[in-house]
Amino acid sequence: MNAANQSGVRLFGDLRKDGDDRSDFQRDRDLILYSSALQRLASTTQVASAESGHVFHNRLTHTLQVAQAGRRLAEKLIIRQPELAEHHAIDPDVVEAACLAHDIGHPPFGHLAEEELNRLVDEAAGGFEGNAQSFRIVTALALRSEEYSGLNLTHRTLQAILKYPWTFSCRPEEKKKKWGAYDTELKAFEFAIGHTGGGPVARSAEAELMDWADDLTYAIHDAEDFYRAGLIPLHMLKPLPKASGTFPFGRERETFLQYVWERRSRIEDLQEATQEKLEEILDELLFMFRLSGPYLGYRQDRANLRVFTSYMVSRYINGLHLADQTKDCPVHVDSELKKEVALLKQLTWFYVIEAPGLAVQQYAQRNVVRYLFEVFLGECKKFIKDCKQNQPCSSPLIPPYYIERLKADPDDDKSCARAVADLIAGMTESQAILMYQRLKGITSSSALEKLIV
Repeated sequence: MNAANQSGVRLFGDLRKDGDDRSDFQRDRDLILYSSALQRLASTTQVASAESGHVFHNRLTHTLQVAQAGRRLAEKLIIRQPELAEHHAIDPDVVEAACLAHDIGHPPFGHLAEEELNRLVDEAAGGFEGNAQSFRIVTALALRSEEYSGLNLTHRTLQAILKYPWTFSCRPEEKKKKWGAYDTELKAFEFAIGHTGGGPVARSAEAELMDWADDLTYAIHDAEDFYRAGLIPLHMLKPLPKASGTFPFGRERETFLQYVWERRSRIEDLQEATQEKLEEILDELLFMFRLSGPYLGYRQDRANLRVFTSYMVSRYINGLHLADQTKDCPVHVDSELKKEVALLKQLTWFYVIEAPGLAVQQYAQRNVVRYLFEVFLGECKKFIKDCKQNQPCSSPLIPPYYIERLKADPDDDKSCARAVADLIAGMTESQAILMYQRLKGITSSSALEKLIV
């Protein structure tokens, strides 16, 4: 199968309607944009819930910003490097579509639930991974026609979605915790990469653009969100003027840099950095940060913060270019900018993710995911057992769509675990919490009220 010759070919064949003048890739972008899986991200946490009183980014606003950044990256490369852009077949609609799809598989409560579901599904059943779930949604779970499963996207868009272009069974040793497709989607994965086998293969140029757009967007805007909320003290991390006989840096800065230094072995782009280098990177990050105190919301605060974030986005977008045709990787990102983005992410880890307040919230969220999994798994197993014994098989808890799936494939515990993971991952956070409260008897509801549609 020649990938170059079938970039616009769809997974289940072309079903173009008369009067549809969009390109294949424009249709892909629109299919994802109008999917219920994307809409669900409006009620899915990025790092902290907006219900806490501050306007934080959620998964949907993050995704829309990633899509904008990815599209502009592609358009810039077409202008700046037209020959290489043509060689690598860069299309802004493909990049935007991949960006829109990159997070639709993330479950409620974000990475915490991803880790918990991976533990609960276990390795024998293929685990759980947000990127693989995104691929599963667009190729198998999303519904727009009775004639096929998924969104019926093109080869190029599916290829661009694959941040980790290998299946669960073919994970490289150094990337054991990440994969781009479950083994159940092997055929769709082979269609996406253009040949048989579960990988690993090299990422496409458009997948590289999607990944960099994702990195720069959440690194910058998470830091912005939590500075505004008073959690990340960016103003206290700038170097202080040297004074005779005094240490040149403030204690806050010293504490943060020590935190990064101690965990640098786990941060790919910072593993070789010295302590002096970490200080230099932090200085570069805060070069355009003009606020001298905490965010108070004055006109000057708002303007200076926007100048800072705009400068950072422009800096990182301009730090990427297409590599020479002879290079293994089609995209090159300045190594110094990779270090900056890696350090930006550590701000959120240090001040927010590993803060005691969030730890308590996450403990509760893990319990929600764990309890829902146990209840739904028990229901699924009972349903399948009754069906196999020719008993009346029904369940008041399992939604109709999943009843249909279990009837069509009453296989084994693996099928049950996967169906339950799909069910929980497809919930909004409000649905998950409300379902937990109802099952626990914490809150009551009308007998006429639907639980999950």
